[in-house]
Amino acid sequence: MAVTLDPKVPPGPIDEKWENHKFSVRLVNPNNKRRFDIIVVGTGLAGASAAATLGGLGYNVKAFTFHDSPRRAHSISAQGGINAAKNYHGDGDSVHRLFYDTVKGGDYRSREANVYRLAEVANNIIDQCTAQGVPFAREYGGLLDNRSFGGAQVSRTFYARGQTGQQLLLGAYQALAEQIGKGTCTLYNRTELVDIVNVDGRAAGIVVRDLLTGEIRSHSAHAVVLATGGYSNVFFLSTNAMACNVTAIWRAHRRGALFANPAYTQIHPTCIPSSDEFQSKLTLMSESLRNDGRIWVPERAGDDRSPDQIPESERDYFLERKYPAFGNLVPRDVASRNAKAMIDAGKGVGPLHNGVYLDFTSSIERLGEQTVRERYGNLFDMYARITGEDPYRVPMRIYPAPHYTMGGLWVDYNLETTVPGLYAIGEANFSDHGANRLGASALMQGLADGYFVLPYTIGDGLAPLLGTKPVDTGHEAFARAEQEARDRYAGYLAIGGTRSVDWFHRELGKIMWDHCGMERSRPGLEKAISEIPALYAEFKADLKVLGDDRSLNQSLERAGRVDDFFQLGLLMCEDALQREESCGGHFRVEHQTEEGEAQRDDDEFAFVGAWEHTGEMRSAVLHKEPLVFENVKLTQRSYK
Repeated sequence: MAVTLDPKVPPGPIDEKWENHKFSVRLVNPNNKRRFDIIVVGTGLAGASAAATLGGLGYNVKAFTFHDSPRRAHSISAQGGINAAKNYHGDGDSVHRLFYDTVKGGDYRSREANVYRLAEVANNIIDQCTAQGVPFAREYGGLLDNRSFGGAQVSRTFYARGQTGQQLLLGAYQALAEQIGKGTCTLYNRTELVDIVNVDGRAAGIVVRDLLTGEIRSHSAHAVVLATGGYSNVFFLSTNAMACNVTAIWRAHRRGALFANPAYTQIHPTCIPSSDEFQSKLTLMSESLRNDGRIWVPERAGDDRSPDQIPESERDYFLERKYPAFGNLVPRDVASRNAKAMIDAGKGVGPLHNGVYLDFTSSIERLGEQTVRERYGNLFDMYARITGEDPYRVPMRIYPAPHYTMGGLWVDYNLETTVPGLYAIGEANFSDHGANRLGASALMQGLADGYFVLPYTIGDGLAPLLGTKPVDTGHEAFARAEQEARDRYAGYLAIGGTRSVDWFHRELGKIMWDHCGMERSRPGLEKAISEIPALYAEFKADLKVLGDDRSLNQSLERAGRVDDFFQLGLLMCEDALQREESCGGHFRVEHQTEEGEAQRDDDEFAFVGAWEHTGEMRSAVLHKEPLVFENVKLTQRSYK
């Protein structure tokens, strides 16, 4: 395919681009919207808000989720809060400051125009969700309350105790349920996308598999929207729900959509450390805890005393020591690398010496236990249930773990991929976070895309199609894609090997974590690039999947997802290898300052790396979108 990377950024001053663009895009008459069919895959915050809004505008929407209900979406795990520059408390926040902090937090590897629009529409999200009844915390005077998050020196994070994502998702879900009740939106649950169908160079629909019956069938539409989240489960152990996967956007990539910045993966600093090597899931503690918790390790390596026996003079509050201006609220990549350095130096705490302390003693003394309970009670309860330790009495133990993925499908300013008619929103695209996402910005982006961006921009692509009908699912392109899907699943069952899907996934995850995780190096990446194809060949020769394809078969589901993870993992390593710099969550040990901070190379790598699939492993073609910074000066990040 001929590939052109046109970001379609509108001209003019950055604070006027979005308003001017909304005026210049083509519109669809309200009476004509019902003549268009739109598919939305994924019903988390981005997908549910998009489906609800598009349905409310009058489009015919088909929404797909592999869950039994949209309320199961992984968005509920974003507990800490959502950013917006309301500046209710007059502490110096503004749209421009939120824009600047986001670009800086992403280590200057994001598209300015998209980030400014995100900051601009964020205030609308708070109004929208408050009107929906989301129970944001309020201060004594009645205003919505804020708290601080990493990478900012103002309080701009709105929250609902430690369950913000859940409450926001319920708001989006009720908006979606309203449209389902009105008949503008049809919900398909327990249904997984297994392929994208293109006809004449344009997205025409999707092929799905019913997870209960195994039936393969097709759906067509004028446009397809992917809102299927991120891919950090490529590491096997991550903070993501175990069902999270890359299949939807990877299948789109195989059908022509460029995959941007796959190596940009985030390591979250406040995960509960793993307890043994057989663990299959890591649990995230909200970053909001870093507001009032202090992170420390013993000064002396190998100090196994209980924390209450270690006096203040023998504790190293290493983030406060190294970054006095931001302290424990440095961005996630900085906090994670420093925690790893402490553990590598032999100062890890806990039974496996694989954690650092997050201590609330001083906050409880200063604020009172009741205030801490009001802010974080459900998080403390969750930690106590998992570890058997009371965080009101004993410091929490935390350690970095794979979390969010900043890479995803390349999209332009309209959120359209390189395949016309195919859109990607939320974590499924690459557009807003650069090389590192700031905390509380995931919910912001998902709802911005779904409520306030895509509903405007999708009309620009649909307007020229007025009077046309979606491609009939009897078209040969659909029949061919369906047969390829059936053959793929039958192939997994036919292997008849000796090893389970989870065994291969765990082995792949070890390679990825060791060589493409928190630290990367040329020798390590080259080793991973040699090991992954060998393990993948073993997967295709020795996989064992029991059961059949005509009923619920979760091993068969996972086989398809892990197959895609193998291919993605190799591309992630290729992307990390070519990027000879450190930036945000991409940390190459060869490229760091004397103080151990990420060292960018703006002359050579100030670009978005968008990869084209060519059909063979290790043959992907790299395309570059230059990043132009007109409003933010490129500087070495400093949080000191």
